Amino acid sequence: MSDGYLVLEDGTVFHGRSVGAEDVAFGEAVFTTAMSGYQETVTDPSYAEQIVCFTAPMIGNYGVAEEREESSRPHATGVVMRQLGGHAWAEWLRSHGIVGLDEVDTRALVLRVRDGGSMRAAAVADEEELTVADALEQVRAQPPMAGQALVAAVSTPEPYVFSNGSGPRIAVVDYGAKGSILRRLARAGAAVSVFPHTSPAEPLVDFHGVVLSNGPGDPEPLENEVETVRGLLGRVPILGICLGHQLLGLATGHRTYKLPFGHRGANHPVLDRRSDRVLVTSQNHGFAVQPSDTKEATHVSLYDGTVEGLDFPGLRARSVQFHPEAGPGPHDAWPILDEFVREVADAG
Repeated sequence: MSDGYLVLEDGTVFHGRSVGAEDVAFGEAVFTTAMSGYQETVTDPSYAEQIVCFTAPMIGNYGVAEEREESSRPHATGVVMRQLGGHAWAEWLRSHGIVGLDEVDTRALVLRVRDGGSMRAAAVADEEELTVADALEQVRAQPPMAGQALVAAVSTPEPYVFSNGSGPRIAVVDYGAKGSILRRLARAGAAVSVFPHTSPAEPLVDFHGVVLSNGPGDPEPLENEVETVRGLLGRVPILGICLGHQLLGLATGHRTYKLPFGHRGANHPVLDRRSDRVLVTSQNHGFAVQPSDTKEATHVSLYDGTVEGLDFPGLRARSVQFHPEAGPGPHDAWPILDEFVREVADAG
């Protein structure tokens, strides 16, 4: 194992020990407060082009298992930890070509990102192979996350059937869909088919319902995807999740913007305005729908007032910014997917 480091675009350097692939990783430095789910996090397509700092003090302590993976490959470019908790996790990182650093002062790193916002960064496995000055020059040449359309790199290239069954037929538009969303829909009794992000509205309206999935990057450049959502409104029931929520917001006249350091973790409180109930939710997003007092804004973040849920009964469309599949995370929002499947079955 070699001495490595993480350098942020503002020039701040955090030294650590390389425990993953011997390489250099570029990406946006972000942090997650989740206490578990490290393997799910790294394989979540929403983490594409990001270096993830885990705030939990030990990562890797319960090993790895294929069934925990949210997609067929890792999408985070690098992993930063305070303490490596097991050799299996380090071997998994190496085998998948992911740069991993431990013995990093993650508390100081999180405070820096919290105060300065998410920044472009490089995780370097061996400081003798790339100097800080050279790494910093390359970091500053990387494009910022704002303005990046990343869904094409994580979406399925062709439609496919995820699960057959006698229940309602649900189409999932894949902007970077987590596997646990598909599994939760199938467990609720749905027959699930997955479509590329480029799919037009016409094949989708033949289904009982459409789920707009999570995914990475900035929603604003996704003009064609927004137009497809507009083409679905009022024609088929829609449920948007995370990026899908943002696309529904854009399709209905709301605005999105980049958060300073995002919402990532499994302990985010969200107020359901209709019931006055607070849900503890799992979240992973760097962009949000702007705060709104409109009636359709059904859920709001108790951290910053951003819109966490939309509902348009007349258009048969609704969405949530958080992750109701909770893979991993608390189960407060589990009923959302079950209710959607049940409602479209009753209506179909």
